[in-house]
Amino acid sequence: MVPNKPGSKFGRGFLVNISHLVVKFSLPPEQAWPGVQDYFTEFILPDQFKGTEVETLTDLLRQKVMWHQAGGPVDKEMYTDVKRLLNRIIVSVDKELGIADADIGQYHA
Repeated sequence: MVPNKPGSKFGRGFLVNISHLVVKFSLPPEQAWPGVQDYFTEFILPDQFKGTEVETLTDLLRQKVMWHQAGGPVDKEMYTDVKRLLNRIIVSVDKELGIADADIGQYHA
């Protein structure tokens, strides 16, 4: 029997947290930004992605989200940058998993 661990409030893992961030950034900017930093509390980069483009993009994502000051004049611009960055991470993960022609698709750009 596995002992009960206290549950994570905002997700624990890599793809779990990426998926939460994708959902959060599907909301309008004014709803996406509040509390978004919480999804990095237990955000874990798997060892297999260390030293890859996934790590580089993930570091950039963390910087953009953690350094963002809600209510600033760049909310919408930074919001668009984060959405693009999330898509780039997803494609990069697929490529690392062996899907050479991974593509986010024209309806999700």
